[in-house]
Amino acid sequence: MRMTAVPQPTLQPALFVSHGSPMFALEHGSTAPALRAWANSLMHKPRGIVIMSPHWMAHTPLVMTGAQPATWHDFGGFDPALYQMQYPAAGEPALGQQVIALLQAAGFAAQGDAQRPFDHGAWVPLMHLFPDASVPVVQLALPADYTPASLMAMGAALASLRAQGVLIIGSGSLTHNLREFMQGRPALHDAAAQYVGEFARWIESAVLRNDAAAMLAYRQQAPHAVKAHPTDEHFATIYFALGAAGWGTAKAPTVQYLSREVMYRYLAMDAFALN
Repeated sequence: MRMTAVPQPTLQPALFVSHGSPMFALEHGSTAPALRAWANSLMHKPRGIVIMSPHWMAHTPLVMTGAQPATWHDFGGFDPALYQMQYPAAGEPALGQQVIALLQAAGFAAQGDAQRPFDHGAWVPLMHLFPDASVPVVQLALPADYTPASLMAMGAALASLRAQGVLIIGSGSLTHNLREFMQGRPALHDAAAQYVGEFARWIESAVLRNDAAAMLAYRQQAPHAVKAHPTDEHFATIYFALGAAGWGTAKAPTVQYLSREVMYRYLAMDAFALN
């Protein structure tokens, strides 16, 4: 009897994406179409997504295990149209349990959360990447006691999922000074503040040259680091994506920049894939 070969999942990339303001759902700039074009260029659609957002922080690494997570509008004072938007992607309880097992094997006290909804750090970028919401999604909490090294280790613990067709995403913002943003109320296409570009290009250079020492010490070495991130939870998710890709090792991944846009003068929307 002739055997039919079973197609094997294609290795999926890891991705860092800036989600900026919740208004990114409505005011797309050039980043949203760049994300969509990249997703369309993938040879194989992911069978699932694991995404970490800074808008879910927990004392332990919690993992979404619900079958149909709700869309949470976890913000206030924005355009009423935002509150009507839904991202009806399915959860993937089996994938959630797999994430928990991999994290526990790596020494992280991961637990499941069957009630967790998608916060805007997850659903806003996903609606641009996969607008039909056809890929199941598992969201992962940012541990409150994170360090850059621990987040890289979390990403590395899940790296094997990429060979099973799972796209791993760190969602944050490359710069995130909300005080300046709220005080200035800049328009979408206002000229970028000088420090934003200087910080963003320093990070790009460090990522492209596979310089783990520089990235792990970015707070001390990058220009304007504290101004770009008065608190750095929106930057922290970059380390999760880097770790999942094996970045910083001898087998450095290929880095593909998708966006270098700055929105609202202060929000660098950098996004890059690690292949």
